Amino acid sequence: MSFVQEFKAFAMRGNVIDMAVGIIIGAAFGKVVSSFVDNIVMPPLGMLIGGVDFSDLAIVLREAQGDLAAVTIGYGAFIQSVVDFLIIAAAIFVAIKVMNSLKRKEEEVPDAPPAPSTEELLLTDIRDLLQRQVNKP
Repeated sequence: MSFVQEFKAFAMRGNVIDMAVGIIIGAAFGKVVSSFVDNIVMPPLGMLIGGVDFSDLAIVLREAQGDLAAVTIGYGAFIQSVVDFLIIAAAIFVAIKVMNSLKRKEEEVPDAPPAPSTEELLLTDIRDLLQRQVNKP
């Protein structure tokens, strides 16, 4: 099998395509959550704390000098990233919880009892024959 054919067989398997779709949707979901946090959650939170803009929160390690930029630790951006993560984690937790509850409902549907095995059928026939012989006058 050539490399191209082998790669085509690998790429066309269902789980690889499902994974690719999941990654694309996850990336888009991450952008939506980041926008939600940056534009909707953090401004009111900053206003409640006293008009703080989280994106500006930083510790200056060295002031800007001439052409050299200031060296800062941007902990405000870190706080926004943590809030992003918590919202994404909560959303994934809820989605998995819903999927698990749906899966349990599918498992709870009782299947028809399995057909008796060949041994059971033969033993039943033997039992019936013996009962007929005992019941004969």
